[in-house]
Formats: sequence, structure tokens, C-alpha cells
Amino acid sequence: QVQLVESGGGLVQVGGSLRLSCAASGKIFSINAMGWYRQAPGKQRELVATITSGGLTNYADSVKGRFTISRDNAKNTVNLQMNSLKPEDTAVYYCRALAGSNYWGQGTQVTVSS
Repeated sequence: QVQLVESGGGLVQVGGSLRLSCAASGKIFSINAMGWYRQAPGKQRELVATITSGGLTNYADSVKGRFTISRDNAKNTVNLQMNSLKPEDTAVYYCRALAGSNYWGQGTQVTVSS
């Protein structure tokens, strides 16, 4: 089992920045990849960014150049630095870990006001 706890969401104005963190615990040695997903009201959950255990990253086109995913293996955390935020970035952001099975955090709200 892997437990994930997100933090760092909040309210920010257009053009602002936020940094999300996801702390993993449990069988962290089994984690192959981690990522951030988001779900806006009335929409399906979508990929934001992923990072493998080897550090390879992947981003949704909508966030390329604005968001950066990083992984701190010593602290067992994965972070998402979000810059130049737009109203369409408003969503609940979820951390996901792939460790044989999929594990999800509880989500953290990000609201970008115009």
C-alpha cells in the first residue's frame, strides 16, 4: 500500500504561482512513476504531468512551459511548480502513484481568479 498526501493548493490571481507537494509513504520502494492530475467541475480527470523513477517527465500540452514537475527521492515527495496560472487551471489536483496498482491522494483545490 502507498499513501499520498497533497498540500499547497489555494486561491491565486491570474498570472500567479503555486507549488503543490505530494508526500508518499508506505511501500514507496515499489513506486515506478508519479504524477499530477486535475479535475474541473463537470469535466473528466485529466493528466497534468508525470515523472518516472528515472526522472523522465511528461506534460499536458496545456501546461507545457508553465508547470514543472520534480521529484525528491530523499523526501519521498513529488512537486508541481505552477507558474503563469490561468482561470482554466482551476481544478482539484490529485497526486497519483503507480506502484503495481494505482494510488491516489485526496486532492487539493486550486482556484485561479481573474
